[in-house]
Amino acid sequence: MSRKMPRMTLPTQLVLGELIADPARRIHGFELCAATGQPSGTVYPILARLEGLGWLESEWEEPDVHVPAGRPRRRYYRLTEDGAARARIALRAAEASRLKAAARLRTAGARS
Repeated sequence: MSRKMPRMTLPTQLVLGELIADPARRIHGFELCAATGQPSGTVYPILARLEGLGWLESEWEEPDVHVPAGRPRRRYYRLTEDGAARARIALRAAEASRLKAAARLRTAGARS
């Protein structure tokens, strides 16, 4: 498992926030796009990076589910146990960084 952290962009935070809301839940990419309001061209690269870091595991839907529904198969994602722990830490750090930046801006504005 890689100890590397992903860049915590706002879209990454949105995806992780949705995944961490129910870490054991399997969720497909299009569902994440809808939940986060982010386009697939943003969400799928984030999912690939997180899976490459070992934060996520994925599995393809079985044909007996998607064929009768007449749609393409879905790839489902779920946080690993370690990934869920790392996501919580990363999201807390990102929030702390935002709060610190906001405080600096308020202080700079008060001096003007």
